[in-house]
Amino acid sequence: MKKAICFLLISLLLFCGLSGCGKTPSGPLLQESSLQAGEEIAVMETSLGTIKLRFFPEQAPLAVENFLTLAKEGYYDGVTFHRVMADFMIQGGDPTGTGSGGYSIYTDVAGNRGYFKDECSDQLFNFRGALSMANSGADTNGSQFFIVQTPNLKDGQKDSMKSGGVDARAIAKYEAEGGTPWLDGKHTVFGQVIEGMAVVDAIAAVATDESDRPLEDVTILSVTVETYGA
Repeated sequence: MKKAICFLLISLLLFCGLSGCGKTPSGPLLQESSLQAGEEIAVMETSLGTIKLRFFPEQAPLAVENFLTLAKEGYYDGVTFHRVMADFMIQGGDPTGTGSGGYSIYTDVAGNRGYFKDECSDQLFNFRGALSMANSGADTNGSQFFIVQTPNLKDGQKDSMKSGGVDARAIAKYEAEGGTPWLDGKHTVFGQVIEGMAVVDAIAAVATDESDRPLEDVTILSVTVETYGA
């Protein structure tokens, strides 16, 4: 399979136009909405602590079903965060640990598990703490995901969002909390960290090699799915 998620140099990405997801929200910013009783959440136990995640199944039904089903199957248990970049993101979900493996729950006409399509929503953004699908290009989503860790906007990003027509509410949230706006429209946002950003920060801070691989494994011990308010 193709190597998952290819990021361009940040210095170049600052000037990229935004397209697809995240330009003009037609309703509330869902990542600011309150959890409702009955929603499914995931509890991700890692070797550095616990991360809790909420999901947005109406906006990204394929990605949410894929992640939750894989989690319930135990697919992510024992899998490492194979790519970690401080002030950017932590990436995992590849059982081979190489960055080029993994598959979704969805099958092709031959019955083989493979990729599924991108899901764009104008209500979801790559804010700090966003759970997004890693990919190697359009419609190449498998099992890999990343959590945005960036705490601050880079120089020029606010102006780029304004010129790109991004809603003022989203710009204000990016400015207040951080995130990676250049990934909007390129990576499906399907969840958000609701507890454990300190753990995400700790994972992002580990020592890595020249390929952004942690020198010591950071492992997902388990992912369990719970019902909020149950």
